Amino acid sequence: MTNDHTSLTETTGAATTAESRADVAIIGGGAAGLSAAVALSRSLRSVVVIDAGEPRNAPSPGVHNLLGREGISPRDLIAQGRAEAEGYGTRMLSDSVTHARRDGGDVVLELAGGGELRARRILLATGLHDELPDVPGVADLWGTRVLHCPYCHGWEVRGQRIGVLGTTSMAVHQVMLFRQLSEHITLFTHTMPELSDDDWDTLAALGVEVVSGRVAELRAKGGEIDAVVLEGGHEFAIDALTVAPRFVANSDIYEQLGGTLSENPMGSFVETDFAGKTDLDGVWAAGNVSELGAVVAAAAAQGTMAGGAINGDLVMAEARAAVAARAA
Repeated sequence: MTNDHTSLTETTGAATTAESRADVAIIGGGAAGLSAAVALSRSLRSVVVIDAGEPRNAPSPGVHNLLGREGISPRDLIAQGRAEAEGYGTRMLSDSVTHARRDGGDVVLELAGGGELRARRILLATGLHDELPDVPGVADLWGTRVLHCPYCHGWEVRGQRIGVLGTTSMAVHQVMLFRQLSEHITLFTHTMPELSDDDWDTLAALGVEVVSGRVAELRAKGGEIDAVVLEGGHEFAIDALTVAPRFVANSDIYEQLGGTLSENPMGSFVETDFAGKTDLDGVWAAGNVSELGAVVAAAAAQGTMAGGAINGDLVMAEARAAVAARAA
């Protein structure tokens, strides 16, 4: 199938025909999905990207460690990526998928806005959602003054008073990463396991203050952290708080098609091979849905890799069909 999109009548909104068909449907229009769309469209594939316009990193003021686009706002990056993909013929649907099913060799996606999209292959670029610690105030400042990744946000809080909310055994490791960026680190043990003797020695050697007890709330004022408040009422002034969310892949479509999530210490994810292929026929995944720790640059690279692999898979399928047709 060549890059012919006549079966879709709109670039945004739901498909207005009862059913539309594409070589590849990409669910999710972030860095992974759009990078895959560019690679596939440049190979003359008909590609539809279905995206609800709710990027996980929207609260962040800028994307970092992305060569040539350092500091660009997440929404500006997506807008530029959309324009590039559309320039090669990708169609964008501002919609979401409510259900997926198989029909012969295709996957049929039911759209929230009405209608269906039939695709020969699908790429899940649906990302993940963060299960944050259940501490009042944390969610309100998530992505601005409540952080988790030193590589994404560390430079912006360098030299400041940084708190680490201890919820898992990885809290000491998180302390050490942020200690590289500031001498003013406080570990709030909260619900984390007991510190070992080696942990205490490490924290003492690095000059890290350790505060025992559960945190009752993160108090904010004017979009900034006012104080970390313990259950006993003691307050501690900090400028930023780092947490360790549990990452959960947005996997409804994958599971509807018969897939099962895998687990690691960070959370749940869709397992793939090196090129993004899942264990389900015709289904690929890229970005945070399959790599929980992928930053934007890594997600984009995975999308490009998956796009090439999907095109290669279609090429081989079409060659086999041509041979069979010739023999007949």
